[in-house]
Amino acid sequence: MTVWIGTSWKMNKTLAEAGDWARGLAGHLAGRDLGDVVPFVIPPATAIAAVAAALADEPRVLVGAQNAHWEDAGAWTGEVSVPQVADAGARIVEIGHSERREHFAETDETVRAKVATTLAHGLIPLLCVGEPAEVKDAGDSTGYVLDQVARALAGLAPEQLSRVLIAYEPIWAIGEHGRPATTAELAEPFAALGESWGQQVRGLLYGGSVNLDNAADLLGIAEVDGLFVGRTAWQLDGYLRLLEIAADR
Repeated sequence: MTVWIGTSWKMNKTLAEAGDWARGLAGHLAGRDLGDVVPFVIPPATAIAAVAAALADEPRVLVGAQNAHWEDAGAWTGEVSVPQVADAGARIVEIGHSERREHFAETDETVRAKVATTLAHGLIPLLCVGEPAEVKDAGDSTGYVLDQVARALAGLAPEQLSRVLIAYEPIWAIGEHGRPATTAELAEPFAALGESWGQQVRGLLYGGSVNLDNAADLLGIAEVDGLFVGRTAWQLDGYLRLLEIAADR
């Protein structure tokens, strides 16, 4: 089974910092057998090309973009398109993160459009879904997340679905002040995601306060095909340790 271990740097790292991290990863992986582990890194847009160049001799590591517009070109000041991030070296596009939904008015409709455009250009959509604390407290986490996925992937053919990654990131568990989820809390949502989408999409990932202490347990949850990691992976040593945990699972 393929195990995905990825990280998004959000709005962090200069070009020099990004290059150092990527070159360090390339050097560490040179000549090493990754087995069924697929590493990926999603830097800020300014560093996509630099990170891709630093990892040019390590095609096993996929580079991504944190966002891309649903139109290929046009009068969209401040935006970048899927063809542009692909040109910079991205092979994955992160779509629908809760911060994009909350702060930048991302909707289910724009998320669906971005997924479709990403697929049309041969890149991998990484669809992020997750419920806020009030939904969890009301006991409707599973229904909320399944609805998000259904809206984002509506109308896609089986071949298209087979290229999609889904990252379940409960909003109450992510970020600097997030509370790490227990495996018991994640069992039901992942069981439902697995039943509805597990055989159709490329993989189901978990993200939300992932650290070196809980990574192995999270990878042990049924239906979890990988981890999408924040702060723990921003330092190269932390990311390398996560790769080891995945390989040793």
